[in-house]
Amino acid sequence: MPSKKSSRAEQSALLFHVSGLMAGVDEAGRGPLAGPVVAAAVILDELNPIRCLNDSKKLTVKRREALFDEIRARALCCAIAEASVQEIDQLNILQATLLAMRRAVEGLRLPPKLVLVDGNRLPLLPMQAEAIVKGDALVPAISAASILAKVYRDRLCQTMHQQYPLYGFDQHKGYGTAQHLAALQAHGPADCHRMTFAPVARSVR
Repeated sequence: MPSKKSSRAEQSALLFHVSGLMAGVDEAGRGPLAGPVVAAAVILDELNPIRCLNDSKKLTVKRREALFDEIRARALCCAIAEASVQEIDQLNILQATLLAMRRAVEGLRLPPKLVLVDGNRLPLLPMQAEAIVKGDALVPAISAASILAKVYRDRLCQTMHQQYPLYGFDQHKGYGTAQHLAALQAHGPADCHRMTFAPVARSVR
């Protein structure tokens, strides 16, 4: 009977066989009126599991921040990618989101055999892929990707707030809150706004 140590080594060898790796993918920032859309791809280490992974929206800010660092330290590999405001306006938000997802997968150090994507639409990828509705609550790798994308984009919004303090991006993260809409009406859109989104287009003077 093989020892636990040898069995673990065999599992590790299988896990690192590129053809068997699975990546989870999710995005953050489809709905806001400003800023890029962000996607993340994560390949978790099955021999080094991360506890308490969940849909990023169900976690506290403090827990998301802690998991962001833990995922980046303990995942086999991960990548975060964006589609810019200009790409959103040129392509539409769905196509820009799929572009960011594809870039995230392409940014992985290890190419996965299978990619599981949160939602019901898939980016164009060279490997097998499957869309899973509510996957961020069902598949740990997708949960991890949702956390990376959410925390990364929230940090981008802090930078946007420093550049454009009149709009309150540190509070609403670009979503169309009453505060944000009032700022748009008072000041017009900034360079970081998505001009093809109706509330932004209506604010153009």
